[in-house]
Amino acid sequence: MKKVRLGLIGCGRIAKNHFDAVSQISEADFVAVADIIPEKVQKAAEEYHVPGIYTDYHEMLAKEKLDLVSICSPSGMHPNMGVDVARAKVNVLTEKPMAINIDAADRLIRACDDNAVKLFVVKQNRLNSTMQLLKRAIDKNRFGRIYMAQANVFWTRPQAYYDAEKWRGTWEFDGGAYMNQASHYVDAIYWLLGNVDSVSAFTATMARKIEAEDTGSAILQFRSGIIASINVTMLTYPKNFEGSITIIGEKGIVKIGGVAVNKIEKWEFEDYDDDDRIAQDTNYQPPNVYGFGHNPYYRNVVDVLLGKAVPSTDGRDGRKSVEIIQAIYQSAKTGKKVSLPL
Repeated sequence: MKKVRLGLIGCGRIAKNHFDAVSQISEADFVAVADIIPEKVQKAAEEYHVPGIYTDYHEMLAKEKLDLVSICSPSGMHPNMGVDVARAKVNVLTEKPMAINIDAADRLIRACDDNAVKLFVVKQNRLNSTMQLLKRAIDKNRFGRIYMAQANVFWTRPQAYYDAEKWRGTWEFDGGAYMNQASHYVDAIYWLLGNVDSVSAFTATMARKIEAEDTGSAILQFRSGIIASINVTMLTYPKNFEGSITIIGEKGIVKIGGVAVNKIEKWEFEDYDDDDRIAQDTNYQPPNVYGFGHNPYYRNVVDVLLGKAVPSTDGRDGRKSVEIIQAIYQSAKTGKKVSLPL
């Protein structure tokens, strides 16, 4: 059986989810890992039994025979690294966000197209059991006409979190609460409800010593007429409180809450469906705000590379949330409503 050979760039806090996910998939292995900090790459390689160790990812690309490289570096570095991987004729998987502006996202998409490689963008929250059930309810038209939606990301990131890595909270490499912590929720709202027509937003840096925002509110008007709000703060006392999505429609109301859309808190529809019986059983307790979605995400990626499936998300899909967040930032900066597409 052909094994899918994977490499990884960046051994920060999200890398563990990638290693753990692939360790449960028999058809794939991480065979090489790269990070500019020798201690970090050595520790990851030892812990996850990765034979190839590099402090320069260019050297890894030159020496290793890889089917795919997972990019887990700071957000602002994703596009350039992805372009380098694509030019080495290797498939690209990038953590969210795929870029911190749409020009860089487009450059990465073009590089993958030009080199005939696939581009995967991690959207693991879509694969959570709770979110799958909500998506199914929308696709079955159980809500009738949807009027309103709300996403709340009320988490905490202390100053020590930002101080631990110089790139965090910077415009060049990270962006703020929307681009980093809330980007999965922006993606979820788009995935559930369709294309956004316009955005109005307020953001502020209230308590953290960072360049970008730690708090904000955005109102989105969808082409379908739905009005949605996305409220985000990294200042919740004393710990992460809620990551939720609420949908209000003509014939139904659902709130998926918990700390990271892991718990169905409200599930009520006019008409019965068999999904109603399983709704309460889909709740789960995630180990952290990342949830369990990386494993099914990698399962799909490996199946795509083995020719057994189609991608659940690609670069063009990943670009959408970057565009919406860029519109949120533009609106907050100018004090004006911003229309999409940009």
